[in-house]
Amino acid sequence: MSSEDLAHIELLAEIDALASRLHDWSHSAPPWRPAETCRAIMDRLAGRLSALRIRLESPLVVATLGGTGTGKSSLINALAGAELARSGRSRPTTTRPAVICRPGLTAELLGMESREIDWFQQDLSALANLVLVDCPDPDTTDADGSPSADTTLARLRRILPLCDVLIITTTQQKYRSARVAEELAAAAPGARLVFVQTHADQDADVRDDWRHTLEPRYQPGHIFFVDSLAALVATQQGQSPQGEFAALVDLLTRQFAGAAAARIRRANFLDLAAQALESCRRRLDEALPAIESLRATIQQQRGELSSALAGQIRSELLSARQPWENRLLGQVALRWGFSPFSLVLRLYQGIGGLASAALLYRARTPVQLALWGAVEGARSWQKIRRDRQLQQRPAQTAVNGFDATQLRRAGVVLEGYAAEAGLPKASASTATLEADADTAALSFATRLSQDLDALIARQAQRHTGWFTRWCYEILLLAMLGFLLFRLGKNFFYDSWWLQQALPMWGVQSYIASAFWLLLWCFLLLWLFTRRLRGGLKQAIDRLVESWTGAAAAAGVFAELEDDCRRAVEFRRDLELLHGDVERLRGKV
Repeated sequence: MSSEDLAHIELLAEIDALASRLHDWSHSAPPWRPAETCRAIMDRLAGRLSALRIRLESPLVVATLGGTGTGKSSLINALAGAELARSGRSRPTTTRPAVICRPGLTAELLGMESREIDWFQQDLSALANLVLVDCPDPDTTDADGSPSADTTLARLRRILPLCDVLIITTTQQKYRSARVAEELAAAAPGARLVFVQTHADQDADVRDDWRHTLEPRYQPGHIFFVDSLAALVATQQGQSPQGEFAALVDLLTRQFAGAAAARIRRANFLDLAAQALESCRRRLDEALPAIESLRATIQQQRGELSSALAGQIRSELLSARQPWENRLLGQVALRWGFSPFSLVLRLYQGIGGLASAALLYRARTPVQLALWGAVEGARSWQKIRRDRQLQQRPAQTAVNGFDATQLRRAGVVLEGYAAEAGLPKASASTATLEADADTAALSFATRLSQDLDALIARQAQRHTGWFTRWCYEILLLAMLGFLLFRLGKNFFYDSWWLQQALPMWGVQSYIASAFWLLLWCFLLLWLFTRRLRGGLKQAIDRLVESWTGAAAAAGVFAELEDDCRRAVEFRRDLELLHGDVERLRGKV
């Protein structure tokens, strides 16, 4: 395989890959008005690509564009070396595209409609690598005086995208033609431009003034100044092209035609793709501020809904804190292990059971035992049921969802922002928002239960650290040791070992010691549970604060937020695609 064949295969692969990416991007457009417009633009570009793909093996298509009487047909004849197209300097002569090519080519190969063109085939050396197109005059009118937009102008606009090179012709009088400028602006992204001033035999050279007119929008480069009629006569007499006309022929036949034609077509397509993407980027950039405003409003409304729901749950937690404290105390006692103070914690937690056991001890008959069992069972069941209900109230509040009035008010606000951003109203409809809110409430209820379980676990771990445990154990053991030492000293030392023995203390002393020990235990319990309650309240406040941003309402307005996200991603993908096109353009 030759290097030229390999380069051609690489060319086809690059164009096909780029076309595939353009197609995938445009058809990934979200339901957003600017994105739908971009898809329509890219679909039209795909049609241009299909025509370009067909013509990759065909000669270079060169067309002339200019106002009436600017010498387009005369220039075509001069380039062909024969008088094939009708010409006239004072009246319009071209109303249908005239295509001049070598034998063997077909209109279909060039991507043209044969019924819309005048077809001329001549076996001329100048047409070996060129197809010449004499375009209709853009500033003509039909015979009835109406503008030619439905006939001549329409045919012109259909033929221009199929041309690789556009030769823009003008004269001293017509280089400011507004209609030609309009058609040139529409066709320029898809073709190489060559500017030629004709009638060099009779007009003054206005190229500098013309260049000054063109430079704000184009890069005209060298502007040729030719006499087409003289060039045609010279060619028919067998003379070689001279002067500016020779430079124009060299540009078309050596620099543009042959193997360079494929590169030109690739460059033309890349220019057209870049122009289309730039148009899409401009449209999307104009609409993105409205999308960002909608996203900010969604976060604001979520924050308000979250704050209201989080405040309600906080009230539920603080008003029914006792079950959570008991649950936390049970976790602490379980993690504390076996020690004197943990025994105190367990006795405190099971004080109701101890009172019930005392009543059982006083039962004397089977009837009293049965009655005790029924009463104790009912009491335990009611306590368990009450604690369970109190613990489930926050989750039930979350399941019940957000305030309906506040949700409807948020929906009205967001619907207006969605309409301004060009997003479908269905995403901001009441039914959609209510469905999103129900889903978000169930999700938050699950998260709420998990967060509360994690909170209890963290608080239990915090209050069972080694420092805390040793502090309470030492304080309890110190009191217990002091009382045992005092009683033991009186029992063993004062009454037995002293020479003058002291009397032994009576039962009242032991009762007093037990009283002080019990009082000391209650003091330690009060300090510990007070610290436990304070830590639990602070943990609840921190947890509620973490919900007040937008976390509690994370799933509300999900469909609308997804539309915004897809719109932003669509714009980001366009930027990546535009970068790929620019890199390919740099290789041309």
